[in-house]
Formats: sequence, C-alpha cells, structure tokens
Amino acid sequence: MRDRPVDPVTATARAARFTKRSIKGASKRAGLRLALSMVDLTTLEGKDSSEKVRALCAKAIRPSELPFQPCLPSVAAVCVYPTLVDTAVRALEGSSVKVASVATGFPSGQYPLDVRLDDCARAIAAGADEVDMVISRGAFLAGRVDLVREEIRQTRATCVAAAASRARGDVHLKIILETGELGTLDAVRRASDIAIDAATSVAGAPPLRDGDLFIKTSTGKVQPAATMPVTLVMLEAIRDHHLATGVRIGMKPAGGIRTAKQALAYLVMVKETLGDAWLTPGLFRFGASTLANDLIRQLLRLELPRSTALDGVVSYASTYDASE
Repeated sequence: MRDRPVDPVTATARAARFTKRSIKGASKRAGLRLALSMVDLTTLEGKDSSEKVRALCAKAIRPSELPFQPCLPSVAAVCVYPTLVDTAVRALEGSSVKVASVATGFPSGQYPLDVRLDDCARAIAAGADEVDMVISRGAFLAGRVDLVREEIRQTRATCVAAAASRARGDVHLKIILETGELGTLDAVRRASDIAIDAATSVAGAPPLRDGDLFIKTSTGKVQPAATMPVTLVMLEAIRDHHLATGVRIGMKPAGGIRTAKQALAYLVMVKETLGDAWLTPGLFRFGASTLANDLIRQLLRLELPRSTALDGVVSYASTYDASE
C-alpha cells in the first residue's frame, strides 16, 4: 500500500506530457492496429436486444469489410449484460473475441452481496470469459474498506468456483472503481491498492497469473469517466504491485476515450509507465466502442490506396455506434 498521498498537480502534469509525443509512419499504423485489438466493444443499454448484440459481435470479429492488407485485427471482447451472454457466446463461437459481462449489480453495486454474487455466477454459467464487477463506492467513501475488500474476495472466489464447474476455462475479473465518484486521485490510488490486494488474497483460490485481474476506471455511466491522470495513478499502482510480486495486473480505462489520438496517448503512457509487456490485449483494454470507428477512419487514411473511393468508406466506419 502506498504510504504517501498522490500529488494531483504532478500527476496531471505528467499525464499531459504523454499527449505531446509525436507518432508517425509505421509506428502510428502499428499503434492504431494495436489499439483496435484492445477494444472491448460494449453495449449496456436498457434497449439492448439479441439482434443488437449479434450485430456488435459481427463487428467485433471483423471490424471492417474494406480491403486492408493484412485484414484488421478482431477486437478483444464484447461486453454485455448477463442476460445476453448466451447470445454473444453463440455469435462469437470460433473467433478469438472474448465474452465479457458486467455483473454484481452494475452500475450502482447497490444490491445485497448474495444477489450480486448470483449475478456473477449466472453470467459465468452462461459462458462469460470475463466479469466486470463494480465496487461499493458508498462503502469505500464511508471508510468501510473491509466491506469492499470482502466483496472483492467473494466475487473472485465466485469466479473461480463457477469457472471450475464448466469446460470453457478460467474467468478473468475486472474491478471497476468508478473513479468519477471517488473524488480525488489519492482515493483512486487507495481504491486501486485495495482492489489488487483483496483479489490476490482469496483463501483457496489459485495464485493470480498475468492478466487474470484488471482494474478498471469506470462503468461509462458516470462523468468524468476515464481521464489520463486517473489512469496514470492506476498504472502506478499496477507497477508497484508488479515490482513487489512479479505479477502483472491488467488495466482498462473506460468511458470518454473516443479518438485515435487519445488512444495513442494512452498507449504511450502504458509503455512509459509499465513497459512493452503491457502492450497487449491480455493486459490492457479500452472500454470505448465508438473509439473503434475512429481507429478505422485513421487507418483508412494511412493504409488504403489513394485510388480507393472513400465516399461511403468513411461512412461505413460509423455504421454502428454502441454505448460505452
């Protein structure tokens, strides 16, 4: 646990410097493709339907039908409510795209713990590869950190037990801090440390491996969502845990990241804070569906021949905008 407060002025200034890096040519192309492979396409609306999820899954597998060489990579995952996990599993069968599900009373977390754990278990039973849980922000802000620790431990224990009862394999856990409600960067750092510590101290659970656990900024339902200073503070918590234990925790900024330029700045921050090992979908994700559209638009400008008719091509990139 960090024993000194976060200096918000220094953190904000450091985060701003990552936006000043100039990335061009082959490095820019590689960065845009990498960012696309890290996107979790997400739809979390009351009007979600099986048809909408199937359309999202088709885009996840093949983000563009345009003549890119090589073809664009698939995105990392599709994230849906638990009731639509089965639909996503069927639509993504045979692909590399993971099925993620929000659970534990998303987005508020204001449900009894047994209800939240059942929510988690049902999503896994339906086929989810990843679970995005929310912490009780009210409990955290009220100083009831032992309650927050216990809900994280029980959620991870539920993931381990539920995954063991099926043939689909392990379940990765992402812990959403909802940083927009935590108030200060110091609170963000403390919540990050608590989340990592609690998830790594579950009695009877196997030791965490690289990428088994992510910490995540936001649900996408609260503003501000992901910001670079907040993400930097969380990356530093991950770095310090890795230095102490050798285990690599993943990171997922979610909400508010809409442009390729923003995504590249985040990748620079990850590289310079954690190193190249984290530049993989197994350890870094973007929770930002509309981001995929701008990544494709920028790749169009860099990779397709000038002779390609761009009328309709750019518009294709924006044919599906899901919620973040």
